[in-house]
Amino acid sequence: MASTITARFVQDNSSPLWVGPRFISVRPVEYAGTSPYRNYGAYNLRALKRVSRGESASALSKRLFDATAASLALLFFAPMFIVIAIAIKSTSRGPIFFRQYRYGYRNKLFKIYKFRSMRTELGDAAGVKQTVLGDSRITPIGRILRSTSLDEIPQLINVVKGDMSLVGPRPHVPGMLAANTLYEDLVPYYFQRHIVRPGITGLAQVSGCRGSTVEPRLAIARVDYDLDYIEKWSLRMDVKIIVRTIQREFLSGSGF
Repeated sequence: MASTITARFVQDNSSPLWVGPRFISVRPVEYAGTSPYRNYGAYNLRALKRVSRGESASALSKRLFDATAASLALLFFAPMFIVIAIAIKSTSRGPIFFRQYRYGYRNKLFKIYKFRSMRTELGDAAGVKQTVLGDSRITPIGRILRSTSLDEIPQLINVVKGDMSLVGPRPHVPGMLAANTLYEDLVPYYFQRHIVRPGITGLAQVSGCRGSTVEPRLAIARVDYDLDYIEKWSLRMDVKIIVRTIQREFLSGSGF
């Protein structure tokens, strides 16, 4: 059975702040499984207050940690930046960086930076078509970058600029699909994940919810992990997620 939940979402990207609770969308839940956030809506005021107190993007300590750590990481990776840039430019036509608009803090769009890993003529600028295992669009160098997650390193620039955090919900493109439908149609409380800055990595990614969103259960679980992170955030939690990310992505090479 499908239940109905009210989602809070501000469409106007020109406004930097939410102005009061504007409930403008009522959507059905397509997935009939259980979720701790299933009844997360207009009348669940206690849950909304918990999320508000846990809003990590407003924490000065988190922002200072992000800016300092990202700046030091950029200096550390500077030689690797140069090597990767030369490798990309010498093996395929196109720019070194891949840039794309993503949802950011409070639904404001920002331009994300990544090392280009796909052939320019075959790339999906809109980002709606997800990458799959053995994707023919990926270049040989890009396959190495993606398997080691080194293509994500330029997002440190986004962190220094204040568009992103080191840890948080991964930024999605507008119109992203999950289980062959709009993510916000599948998960009515989807936009609640945007009350913090998006992250280079997150609790969902180190908990096994990385990659394709074709499976409804995993797509919903990913958003649930994001909201769980927002409610329970601490700097200690961020450090643990970063360490687990290094172990899972950079050392084991689980990306594709």
